[in-house]
Amino acid sequence: MSRVVLISDHPWPELDIERSRLESAGYRLVAGPQVTPPANVVEALVAEHDPVAIMTCWAQISALAIARSSHLAVVHRMGVGLDCIDVAAATARGAWVTNVPDYCVEEVSDHAVAMLLALWRGLIRMDREVKAGHWNPGGAKLRRVAHMTIGIIGYGRSGAATARKLRGFGCRVLANSRSLLAEHRAGVEVAPGIVVADLDVIRQSADAIVIHAPLTSETHHLIDDLFIAGLARKPLLINVSRGAIVDNDALIRGLDRGLIGGAALDVIEGEPSPPASVTVRTDVIVTPHVAFSSDASLEELRRRSTEEVLRVLRGERPQHPCNRVRD
Repeated sequence: MSRVVLISDHPWPELDIERSRLESAGYRLVAGPQVTPPANVVEALVAEHDPVAIMTCWAQISALAIARSSHLAVVHRMGVGLDCIDVAAATARGAWVTNVPDYCVEEVSDHAVAMLLALWRGLIRMDREVKAGHWNPGGAKLRRVAHMTIGIIGYGRSGAATARKLRGFGCRVLANSRSLLAEHRAGVEVAPGIVVADLDVIRQSADAIVIHAPLTSETHHLIDDLFIAGLARKPLLINVSRGAIVDNDALIRGLDRGLIGGAALDVIEGEPSPPASVTVRTDVIVTPHVAFSSDASLEELRRRSTEEVLRVLRGERPQHPCNRVRD
């Protein structure tokens, strides 16, 4: 049986953490490029090296890639979302799909709150103006954060952490997720100042909307022309989840029509080469998919990812299974 573990892509410059743990356990690490490769490159790497485990950061692990490994035991997402893995194909092959669902909760929620504050307090806009030689405090047009109502779409670990931090500023939070609405009726307060809400209430009442939802067939282009047309308070839009939840063209139209007050995007459909029609706008703040990142979160992610893969390769049940595999 193969003793190769393939890492398809890694946006950090070295693999010392992964390599030392894998080699100590008797496995050989094969690494793809730092820049996320297309699916066919990953498929070729799998065909060449026949790994027993595949670890991916953002690269697509297709059904063909999964089929090309003769003894595949696990496909591991070095992160949270599973939209880059063909989970059904892995399950059919009898391979576990695993992730690390809680390594960057604080970082992602910090990033969302920082983006909101940067927009509400005008930090980016005024910095640009001052550096261009314009000192105009009378044109600030800022908002009192404590008076704001924020809708959070996706109330998992990161969404709940964002809600907790925004409550510290005095904000009212409208929380939305399928699990919340399955457990509580809309209007129920699940914590002080945090109220379960459907999407219509969020569109009518929110001064800002923060997206923490996973990308699924149901959430793909959730933020489209129809959604935006129902916005009542010209909210800010913050996306720290997956770019394809927001329709780029609909976002541009919403900004142009004054239905959206501004946007802050850590993720954009089309990344790592997102459309300039979005990124060049002065009413949009963009960061390059780094909400998850810190020195502590990356070390934890890399260590726990490698440990999870080794756990499966030892024949143990994974700590964070994302599918069901027959014994």
